[in-house]
Amino acid sequence: MIKNVHGHTLDHLGEAIVAGRWPAGSSMPPEPLLGEELGVSRTVVRECVKSLVAKGMVTTGPKVGTRVQPAEQWNWFDPQVVVWQSRAGLTREFLRDLQELRRVVEPAAVRLAAQRATPADLAHIEAAWAGMKVAVEQGGDYVTHDLAFHQGLLRASHNRMMVQMSKALGALLRTSFEISTTRKDGPRQSLPLHRAVLDAVATRRPDDAERAITLLIDGAREDIEQVLATRRRLPKLDMPPPLLRVG
Repeated sequence: MIKNVHGHTLDHLGEAIVAGRWPAGSSMPPEPLLGEELGVSRTVVRECVKSLVAKGMVTTGPKVGTRVQPAEQWNWFDPQVVVWQSRAGLTREFLRDLQELRRVVEPAAVRLAAQRATPADLAHIEAAWAGMKVAVEQGGDYVTHDLAFHQGLLRASHNRMMVQMSKALGALLRTSFEISTTRKDGPRQSLPLHRAVLDAVATRRPDDAERAITLLIDGAREDIEQVLATRRRLPKLDMPPPLLRVG
């Protein structure tokens, strides 16, 4: 029960910061006032503030209280921070940063994967691709398999930093995939590109693997730009991924 109260309170405070209730450089209300407002103990508020400090969202100190940090200081690799941003509204800047990060990290990881992937790595990525194919042909959860495919590639690099990043990038990648899947026939058109990446990794062709993943990332960027241009509502990451429908 305590964990649920803590989680709910942390979500409330995190979402309020992301939504701009307390602008960067301003101080949040004292813990007793926040506790009274939210109907929780001062201890719960204090623990939540510690969590926000760990996420780079606030700092604390004598005489200055709890001060909100600029968004540039926040830990954008923390899935909770990404979810809070999703609830507040995904911005063009956030999505641009995501695409630029993918453009830098994934091609390098795929090159390494083409040199280092083990049979177990390839089996995991193959299973993810098969799940994507089933979703395209029969309907179902495409996004979860797409996410497993890309995280599998990062893990197959066998670079400890990139493996750690595969966990951190999860929420960020899901944002991109959910937007891409809202385009008509988007998943069906991207399936052969995913296959090309997998085949190049499996046959130890780093240059081809890098080219294929770059095409895939650039295509996702174009999908996102088109969806943004329609002003369609963007996905919320605290909800289950949407299912593809056939016909």
